[in-house]
Amino acid sequence: MASGGSKSAATMLLFLNLGLYIIVTIVAGWAVNHAIERTHETASVLSIPARIFPIFFPMGNMATGFFVIFALIAGVVGVSTSVTGLTNVFQWDAPNLNAAAASSLLTWALTLLAMGLKFNNFTKESIRMQRDQHWLDRCQFADIGSDDIIVSGTQLFCTGAIHAGAEDAALNRMPSASAGTV
Repeated sequence: MASGGSKSAATMLLFLNLGLYIIVTIVAGWAVNHAIERTHETASVLSIPARIFPIFFPMGNMATGFFVIFALIAGVVGVSTSVTGLTNVFQWDAPNLNAAAASSLLTWALTLLAMGLKFNNFTKESIRMQRDQHWLDRCQFADIGSDDIIVSGTQLFCTGAIHAGAEDAALNRMPSASAGTV
């Protein structure tokens, strides 16, 4: 039956997304912590508008801060969606699958928003600036970007599998049109 394949695919993708979102959350949390620790020394040489903000990211360009914050939000929402999605998929009935489908779609939208901000970081100036950074800053920043791109693809497939299961459960729940006729 189609629902068995959709259930196993959704379960596998939810476990994969759980691990990927945990990695994104840890690395984005590290980047925020790193930015908070280094804000005073790096932002003191900036002009007044940039010095006003409480967190200045010493890596990437000016869009990096937005990317890291949205990646952190998408990571936390993704972890919670994966955990609740697993419980909903294990029950595999129409109300639970519809809840999992809605939260999966919201998580995918947040992940795409963070991925779009990552693509905004790819300019010639930011690539030149990243060459002058410490190797650890470059590795962690590249890790969160590649993880965000990968998890947006796996979240798309997971959303599709959950939606297919929700549609199948809704069709199986509805009474047939020919059941009442003689």
